[in-house]
Formats: sequence, structure tokens, C-alpha cells
Amino acid sequence: MKTFALLILCAAVSVCLSTGGSTGTSSASSVSAADSPSNEEVFVKRDLASALMKQRQKRAGNSVPAAAAPASGGLSLTQLESLREVCEVNMACEHMAETAGIIAAYTAYYGPVPF
Repeated sequence: MKTFALLILCAAVSVCLSTGGSTGTSSASSVSAADSPSNEEVFVKRDLASALMKQRQKRAGNSVPAAAAPASGGLSLTQLESLREVCEVNMACEHMAETAGIIAAYTAYYGPVPF
């Protein structure tokens, strides 16, 4: 909830900054869009970006890539979550779960899925 509020606050600040400086309508005082710096670039600290991505993956329910989806077809969300909890203990397994999928990571570090 805190990160959602922070995200809303950042969005409001970026909107204010992008529209705040050009209140005059004369062509001499206004800067054209081509001459102004891009407002599309947003920089976020690495740990905040990582936390947001983890939340997004957890909300998705199944962070298994499409290539491994048929293998996880028989597993429930509860079973996938128990695999994630086992992998959380090992940092290498957790990293592989985020990049290659939980089933591939669990299989690589702990053997076949017991379910």
C-alpha cells in the first residue's frame, strides 16, 4: 500500500513538473516541445524498482514464463507458493525463479517437483 501511494505521488509530481512552467502563451517565452528535454525519462532507485517488480509478479499469480507453462498446468497456486517459499531460502534459486520461472529453479536446485 505504501508503494502504491508513493507511485501515485510520483505520478502527480511528474504531471505538475511537465505542465507547471509554461503558463504564458507568447511564442517568445514558451519553448517548443522539440527544444525541451524529454519528460519521458524516469529514474527509480534499484531497490524500489526491484520491490515493485516482485509485487507485480506476485500479483500476477503465476510468474512462470510461457515456455514452462505446460509443466505447471497441474500445479495449484498454493503448490507454486510452497515452491517459492522453499526457493526463497537460497538466493541463487530465488534469482533463477525470477528469471527462468519457479519450476525451472526448483528443479535445478532441489530436484523434481514433489507434487
